[in-house]
Amino acid sequence: MNPTHVRLRRAGAAAVAVGLLIAPVAAGSAYGATAPAPSTSAAPSPDADTGFVELTPAVAAQLDAAVRQVMRDTKVPGVTVGLWAPGKGSYVKAFGVADKATGAPMKTDLHVRIGSETKTFTVTALLQLVDQGKVGLDDPIGTYIPGVPNGDLITLRELAGMRSGLFNYSEDADFIKKLQADPEQSIAPRQLLDYSFKHPVQFAPGAEFDYSNTNLVLLGLVIEKITGRPLHEVIKQDVLEPAGLRSTVFPTSAALPEPYAHGYTDQTASGKTVDSTHWNPSWAFAAGAMISDLEDLRSWARTLATGTLLKPATQAERLKTTPMNIPGDGYGLGIFNIQGWIGHNGSIPGYEVLPVYLPEAQATMVILLNTDSQTDGQEPSTLFGEAVTGIVTPGHVYPGHEPLATKTD
Repeated sequence: MNPTHVRLRRAGAAAVAVGLLIAPVAAGSAYGATAPAPSTSAAPSPDADTGFVELTPAVAAQLDAAVRQVMRDTKVPGVTVGLWAPGKGSYVKAFGVADKATGAPMKTDLHVRIGSETKTFTVTALLQLVDQGKVGLDDPIGTYIPGVPNGDLITLRELAGMRSGLFNYSEDADFIKKLQADPEQSIAPRQLLDYSFKHPVQFAPGAEFDYSNTNLVLLGLVIEKITGRPLHEVIKQDVLEPAGLRSTVFPTSAALPEPYAHGYTDQTASGKTVDSTHWNPSWAFAAGAMISDLEDLRSWARTLATGTLLKPATQAERLKTTPMNIPGDGYGLGIFNIQGWIGHNGSIPGYEVLPVYLPEAQATMVILLNTDSQTDGQEPSTLFGEAVTGIVTPGHVYPGHEPLATKTD
């Protein structure tokens, strides 16, 4: 069995495209529209100060063509792309279908599962506890959770920064078999840890970067222990409500809020593509269980990158990155900086998201997909991201290099 199946995929995934922002075009659906002819005009020049192009109708047409080309290459059913940049305009458009069975079009107001974007909410809740003096980033995880391998050495900082050395439970063959046998079952966080802890540690704490969902499950349990509340309540009350996010939820079942896009995945034992919309996300817990929509992710991308829910010193610690597997890019505390774009991607069977923020242009890009099926080992969200940023921020193309050996978002 290929252990890449049913994984939440790693941040900073593949390299053929990544989605970005555009100009004064009305929001709407491009489903059923005729693709415009490729522009023969010269490529637009980005602003010297912001590195962002003006989102003119001509640029919008280029974006339309680029998105449709990636859709053809990847066979993605539906995608929504949102771009916003002060003084440059906006581009918000949906393409393709949200439900292959009915042909219902993708729309800009649909909920999707956001996979590892969940990590940004979990780590924000942890850092709020740091601001309150209730935990310290350099506290050992063993102080809070017993039985963790190297628990007296691994710090909360190393867990949030993906440098713990703990085995990623979602790569365990027994876990994969269990999940694929019944993807609608509920799996408790402690069960997830059991799948991880039966494996030896990968390296000494802090020695390397290795993306592991186990790290976030542990941080979620720390948050619950310190607050005395379930993680979904902490996220709702302490993060979502202060951030003004009304369409984002940490689910306690497989249900999605209406309206939603159906999700499709080939992360099955047979490799056959199936509708995974109602697969239970409990197995992703603090690492990837959440749901959101375009407008909330637009708002959250800026909040996350600018740190408005945290003290400035804490946000500065969050943004200190260490190298990932890609030269020049880095991972901080539940956040990455890839070619200047700050944020996190997300992938879970059936869905992918890419909400990121470019500080120098105060620009936001959000890409939502209703599949996680890869093309030649590339994450489809990355392919859209690269295509879009290649047009609107040629000096900051996401990701602009060879892909990570993805494990999980």
